[in-house]
Amino acid sequence: MTTYYTKSHEWIRVDGDQATVGITAHASEELGELVFVEAKDEGTEVAAGDAAAVVESVKAASDIYAPVAGTLAGFNDALSDDPTLVGKDPEGEGWIFRMTVANPDDLNGLLTAEQYKSL
Repeated sequence: MTTYYTKSHEWIRVDGDQATVGITAHASEELGELVFVEAKDEGTEVAAGDAAAVVESVKAASDIYAPVAGTLAGFNDALSDDPTLVGKDPEGEGWIFRMTVANPDDLNGLLTAEQYKSL
């Protein structure tokens, strides 16, 4: 599995044409404690950069963008009961949604871990 990052602080972990998406630790820290997380419905087609989910914290609400084009394949149901999982483990158990990647070549436009850290 390979993990890529976006300049808008999403990460995407890819295994074949399936991917898991969440926000980075940096984004989680900036948002503060989350009180609500919701993704668009499974089966929704999204283009790269489309809002695919929303998170709300005590500070603000923020869209979570699809890093690549594809079809949403599921939401992390654990976040319905405990949205703070995103802050506790943003790049692990706090993932937000899964998707099927439409075009693997789209991943070439994303950042590696090293490139993201240099931001």
